[in-house]
Amino acid sequence: MGTRSAVTGGRLQSVPAAPESEPAAPEPVSAAPESVPAAPGPATRSEARAAFKDSLGVGLAFLPLGLAFGALVTQSELPWWWAGLSAALAFGGSFEFLLIGLVTAAAPLAAIALSAFMVNVRHVFYALSFPLHRVNGRVGKAYSTYALCDEAYALTTDEQARSWPGRRILWLQFLLHLYWAGSSTAGALLGSLLPDSVTGLDFALTALFTVLALDAVRNLRGDLPTPALALLSALAARLLFPGQMLLAAFALFTAGLLARHVTTHREPGHA
Repeated sequence: MGTRSAVTGGRLQSVPAAPESEPAAPEPVSAAPESVPAAPGPATRSEARAAFKDSLGVGLAFLPLGLAFGALVTQSELPWWWAGLSAALAFGGSFEFLLIGLVTAAAPLAAIALSAFMVNVRHVFYALSFPLHRVNGRVGKAYSTYALCDEAYALTTDEQARSWPGRRILWLQFLLHLYWAGSSTAGALLGSLLPDSVTGLDFALTALFTVLALDAVRNLRGDLPTPALALLSALAARLLFPGQMLLAAFALFTAGLLARHVTTHREPGHA
């Protein structure tokens, strides 16, 4: 603190100088609030509920088919747990019915692998339009690829499903997987209670594919060339490759779709 001089009543007096103003202490800078990620719970639950509603129709069709598969397992003198285990691991639908005969006949592994490839080779063509790019993470993509079945493909490639996020697709596939494994296990446990007079359970899969095909054709909005191309591919495969009709029909149909895409979406050349 310093002093200053002042004249008071003719005398020179020393007056203490006013204290210098100390610099104001800087205000504490509040740390920026850390961004708290939104809790994924509500969004995940809403997507799970939506996937559950989407899967109900297919789940109802899976129920009698899984019961029939489980009953067939027990009637083939295989342990009851074999139905649920094969349904969860193989998840091949029609191939699992064929697998029962291969296992009971003690077929070699090479024959089982070749049969699985021939029955499920259609899934290779599903990858051309299945929305796998919406599924995030390596684990999610791996499971989505593993759990890709005909019903999941039909539901996720529908016009109304073009805005579905990846979690909804994964929930849908998981629920379908659960329906099939659960109904197969239940069928194996209750197989002995089903009377032999019950018939028509094996038609559930055919009826399900028919309904899904009709929905797909209905969403084409008058695009008749696609069903016509599928029919022509099946007829050509039946005539030219009767022993490999399924594989040949899918190959011809895919080639026809690719050729139509190239010819219809080709941009006109500039002058």
